Amino acid sequence: MSTSHTIGSLVLDRLHRLGLKHIFGIPGDYVLSLFQLIEESPIEHVGTTREDCAGFAADAYARLHGIGGACVTYCVGGLNIVNAIACAYAERSPVVLLSGSPGLAERLTTPFLHHMVRDFFTQRDVFEKVTVASVILDDPLTAERELDRALTALLKFKRPIYLEIPRDMVFAPVRVASPTPPTTTTCESNPVALKEAIAEVRGILSSSERPVILAGAEIYRFGLQHELTALVERMGVPVATTLLGKSVIREDHPLYIGVYGGLVGRDEILEFVDQADCLLTLGTLLTDVEDVKVHSTLLADGRTIHATADSIAIKHHHYEGVRFEDFIRALSTAPLPSFLPRPLPTRDRGTFEAPSPDTPVTLHSMFGYLDGLLNEHTVVIADVGESLFASADLHVRKSAEFLSPAYYTSMGFSVPAALGAGFADPSLRPLVLVGDGAFQMTGTELATCLRHRQNPIIIILNNRGYSTEREILEGPFNDIHEWHYDKICTLLGGGIGHRIETFGAFVQVLNSAMADSEHLYVLNVILDPKDRSTAMTRVARRLAKRLAEQTPQRP
Repeated sequence: MSTSHTIGSLVLDRLHRLGLKHIFGIPGDYVLSLFQLIEESPIEHVGTTREDCAGFAADAYARLHGIGGACVTYCVGGLNIVNAIACAYAERSPVVLLSGSPGLAERLTTPFLHHMVRDFFTQRDVFEKVTVASVILDDPLTAERELDRALTALLKFKRPIYLEIPRDMVFAPVRVASPTPPTTTTCESNPVALKEAIAEVRGILSSSERPVILAGAEIYRFGLQHELTALVERMGVPVATTLLGKSVIREDHPLYIGVYGGLVGRDEILEFVDQADCLLTLGTLLTDVEDVKVHSTLLADGRTIHATADSIAIKHHHYEGVRFEDFIRALSTAPLPSFLPRPLPTRDRGTFEAPSPDTPVTLHSMFGYLDGLLNEHTVVIADVGESLFASADLHVRKSAEFLSPAYYTSMGFSVPAALGAGFADPSLRPLVLVGDGAFQMTGTELATCLRHRQNPIIIILNNRGYSTEREILEGPFNDIHEWHYDKICTLLGGGIGHRIETFGAFVQVLNSAMADSEHLYVLNVILDPKDRSTAMTRVARRLAKRLAEQTPQRP
């Protein structure tokens, strides 16, 4: 039985049925009618200060909630959000981007309309490069089919899609054949191919003595954390995560050894993984940040299982008919060999010894104390730079409570991500670690947090510049103007700001902030520009060496 809808209401109904409860964005004349429908729908609109902030908020919302959404106007809004959507694409975050556009009728009478760049398809052409599906819903006869095709891609690949609706099509009536959105079935893999893949894994493991699992962010994107834990425990195999995949397994698990990555990982963890005689990389994007050198060696020896949403590769064989999620679920229940316990790398850096209260606060003392304060109700959101690298050694207390653009590494992610995380899971208190440079990009989103009574804790690492670049190549281009960040709460009309220069002040204010969930806090932590975390030192040393090997010398 068909159901009556308009194109606009059909889109919103489908998204709501898929679980979308909030949508972030900024209105404009080409999308006002769609915003009107949003206000009348069960989906709540959350207005942001910038379009890229809407994208980052939707990205974080999707990482925690399973689907995120943003709505912006044509070109001046859409092209502002490209970078955030590109981040979501690179790191597999299922974000739906809605955009308005000039009406079909007005395009005929006025070919040169405001906000246009080149032609009426320019924006769609741009988003084709950073989404898994981009459609223009301009025909009531095909709207349902095109919409469901895009949503199927969103669910299958866990990457963004782009939906554009010309403004005179929003209220165009459409007859809907199916009242429900597309879904993925329990198992869509070729059963014979899946059985062969599991058998081949069993064969490799049966002749192994030192296997290691390296888990990545796709485990969480596809909701497979429980299956990963079951696999680890049944086999007794040590597990590391990539930096992007940090917290896909509880970091207090006895078989968890830490973050592996050629740039950021601790030496003892790199050495332990590199000595594996079989490596299972599950949901892991093998990027230059991870630099999994042992993978290529074991691949040549036929002792690697590499499973991602894009492909399942075992030894030198590729299983085209096997889906990633089906493969992980089958692994978690298959009769695989178990392994005897063996010495693991030391996870703890030793007991944190607090300095005297009147000593200047440092990255070491700040993160050392912070590590002991995290709990199961805290989601850590780290921006790029020291905020991210120093966070690699934090012990997150619960699965999937660490968010960061650790692969795409776009500055400015964290503050708007706190907004998205707050709506995605109100039981979690966002604790944001952000450098002063990144805060200057998107810190205005604190206004939206206050407007919606969200109370994250914002810790600004104020070292007056871009510390990562300073460590690689010093120069005045790395310096920025210093703001009085603690006074931003006065400007915004809410929240509590503090300027912090000593370790004692940091302890006192952070404890107060953790205990007070009724207020937003901004901690302006004054750091020596030359202060470096041990993780940053590792990253800079390895990255500088890599750059020296690849960069031609100036004459």
